[in-house]
Order: sequence, then structure tokens, then C-alpha cells
Amino acid sequence: MTTKKTSIPEVDIEIDQEKGVIREVKTEKYLRSKKNHEKHVNRSIYTILVIMSIIWLAPFVFLVLQSFRSYLTESGGMVDYVIPHHFSLDNYRYLFQDGMFFRWYGNTLIIALVCAVIQTCMVLSVSYALSRMRFRGRKLFMNVVLVLGMFPGFLTMIALYFLLKQLGLTQEGAIPGLILIYCASSGMGYYISKGFFDTIPKSLDESARIDGASRALVFWKIIMPMSKPIVIYTIMMAFMAPWGDYVFASYVALGRAESYNVAVGLYRWVNTNDYQGYFTRFCAGGVLVAIPITLLFMFLQKYYVEGVTGGAVKG
Repeated sequence: MTTKKTSIPEVDIEIDQEKGVIREVKTEKYLRSKKNHEKHVNRSIYTILVIMSIIWLAPFVFLVLQSFRSYLTESGGMVDYVIPHHFSLDNYRYLFQDGMFFRWYGNTLIIALVCAVIQTCMVLSVSYALSRMRFRGRKLFMNVVLVLGMFPGFLTMIALYFLLKQLGLTQEGAIPGLILIYCASSGMGYYISKGFFDTIPKSLDESARIDGASRALVFWKIIMPMSKPIVIYTIMMAFMAPWGDYVFASYVALGRAESYNVAVGLYRWVNTNDYQGYFTRFCAGGVLVAIPITLLFMFLQKYYVEGVTGGAVKG
């Protein structure tokens, strides 16, 4: 076998004259240059991500620091410094002593928990039906829901308010009224859950059906245990929506402080004539409101990501 070898800056070329084969052999210089290039690219990406993280976290850091600024020894309003001169728990003491804040917190927690249970059952049931069953009007229904989902929800706000008012579900009845509105159209959010169910083999359903299992039994005993990521994802989404809602909740509970959720109540604090005194207490309330959502994401992040990525495979 006769082999000739020539060189260019990036690769060595070996020519096998008997077999007529040309092989490229990458030189050490080329490999080192490529490795250095990858290091520079990665360093640039990490730098951009760090800067973005700092910008994203800055408001939260400011909120936490201001919550520890005493409204007794320092100004209770906006100041031109971030780090408090004197750290104090006065704002948190005020929240625990003030009965209204925990009334609002309890209202929000009740609404969020009830909606999480009802919406999860409705969304997963609709998703499973659309994933497994084939019936007349199925495609039309999915297309209509898709089109309706493109319209922002606040377009129906006035009509929904007057409807709830006629039913006595505003002000004193704001909590059941909000639960009704949040859960009424929850089945329209079936897209990701349906995509996740599409990834589960239908042969499992068919085997269980042959053995005499009903659709409901297949759903609860076979599909649900295999769908833990999408169940947790659906619960989290159903819990978060009412937890942070302000716009519609402020209309339904208008003028009735006992029916406010925590977002409306905190806004009323800083929207009063005593704004300067309530700002630091508003920051402390914001920290307490963020704790449940933060803990949910910290402990359930794995399932949240699996639910999103699993539901995006098919649709």
C-alpha cells in the first residue's frame, strides 16, 4: 500500500493510491483552536445569562430588602437607597397583627386550592377524552376552542361581572364567584395535557378494556399513575392563576374589603393617602405571597419540566 501525506493548516490529508481513498486527519493545532473557540463561545453565553439573571432578580432583591426596612425608624415610603440603614421585622410584625392581611391571604388560598382541584380534574378529563376518543365534531370542537383561546379574557369581564351580580356572587359572594369563573372555562386549556396523553401507548387502554375495565377505571387506575408529571404541572398552573390575579378579582370584590384576595388587598394599601407609610408593609406582604409559589417550583421543578416537554411532543 502506497500512502502520500500532505498538510494544510487545519487537516492532514492521507491519499491511499492503491485503494483510491482520501482520508482527512485533523491536526492538533486545529483541535486546540476549535476547543479554544468553544471556550470563548461558552464564556460569552454564560456572561449574558449571568447579566440577564441579575437584571431579572434585581426587583426581587429590592423587594426583600425593603421589607426589612423599619417604617418606625426610617421612612415607610420610597427611598433613594436599596440596603436599609436599620434592619427590622416591624413590617412582618404588622402583617401578623393586622387581621385583614391574613383574611386576604386565606381568601386567596381557599380560591387557589379549590380551583387547583376542580381545574385539574376538568383539564385532565377533557384532555384524555380528546386524546383517546374519536367522535363526531371532535376536530371542530378543538378548532373552535383554539380560536376562542386567541381572544383575551378581559373582553368578557363586564358581561361576567353583571352575570355574577345577578347571581349574588359579587362582593360578599366574591369567593365562590371567582371560583366559578376560574373553573368554568378551564377545560379549554387541554393542549399540553392532551399532548402528554398522546405519548402514552393506546395499547394499554385497549388491554384494560378487553379485560372489562371501563373508561373511567382506565383513566384513574392506569393512565393517572403514569401521568404524574402532567398532573403536577396542571395543578401548579391551576393554583398560580388565581393566586396572582388582580384585575378580575378587584371588580368582583369591589368595595368589600373582607372579600379581597391578597393581590387586591396589597394594592389597596399602596393606593391610599397613606402610601408612604404602607410601602414597606406592601413589600413584606409581597414576600409572603411569593413564598408558596417559590416552594412549589423548588420542590416540583422536575415534574414541571417533564410535564411541559412531554406535552409538547404531540398535539
